[in-house]
Amino acid sequence: MKPAPRKTVARKAAARKRAAAKKVPTPRKAPRAARPRLVDDASVLAILRELHRLYPDAHTALLHDNPLELLIATILSAQSTDERVNVVTRDLFLKYRTVGDYAAADPAEFERDIHSTGFFRNKTKSVLGAARRILEVHGGRVPETMDELVELPGVARKTANVVLGSAFGKAEGVVVDTHVGRLSYRLGMTLETDPVKIERDLVRRVPRDEWIYLAHALIYHGRQVCVARKPRCSECPLASWCPRNGVTVAA
Repeated sequence: MKPAPRKTVARKAAARKRAAAKKVPTPRKAPRAARPRLVDDASVLAILRELHRLYPDAHTALLHDNPLELLIATILSAQSTDERVNVVTRDLFLKYRTVGDYAAADPAEFERDIHSTGFFRNKTKSVLGAARRILEVHGGRVPETMDELVELPGVARKTANVVLGSAFGKAEGVVVDTHVGRLSYRLGMTLETDPVKIERDLVRRVPRDEWIYLAHALIYHGRQVCVARKPRCSECPLASWCPRNGVTVAA
C-alpha cells in the first residue's frame, strides 16, 4: 500500500489542531472546604487570652460622650461604617444636645443632617421616635435594661447590647455584628450563622465578664487580620487554635 501523500497528512494534522483548539477546557472545581468544626472550651479560653494580649484596650469605635449619643450613633451605624458615622455625629452632637432636641427635630432637616449614613429616612424615624419615647416614658433618660431598650423605635437586641455594654457596663449578651458573626464561626466558637443563635452559643461558652470585651476584640481582629474576603491566616496569632471554618482563600 502506498503511503498517503505528504499534503494529505499535513491537512489532517492541521484539522486535528483546529478541532482541539475549539474544545472548551472543563473548568476546575473549586476545592471543597473542610467540614466546619467546633473548638473545645479550652481553645475558646486560649483565644480570649490571646485577644487580650493583642487588643488590651479594645472598645467601641463609635465616638460618644453619654448613653444618648451612643444610642443614636449605633442606630446610625446600621448599613454604614463607624468612620462615616463619626464624621456625621461630630456635627450632629453639637447641633442636638439633649433628648428634647431630637424629639423636637424637623424630620426633613434631620434627614439632611444624617443623609450620608444611608437609609436616612428610616434612621430619622428611629432616632426621633426613640427620643420621643425616652422623653415620654423614661423621663428623658436612656433606659438601662434590655426589655426597655428594645421597645424603642429602631432598637433591636444588637443595638441594645452595644448601649448596655459600652454606656452602662452591663453584660446582658454579646454584640453580634458582621465581624463577630464571621470570626466566631471561623474560629469554631459556633457553627451557627444566625445572629441570635451565634449569641446563644457565645454566652454559653464565654465567661460573662468577657462578653462585652469579646465583641470589641473580634471586631478589631476582623478589621485588621481576619478580613472578610482574604483573611491573613499566615500572620494570624490565633492560627494555632483556628479551624478556619469556611475559609477557602487566604493570604
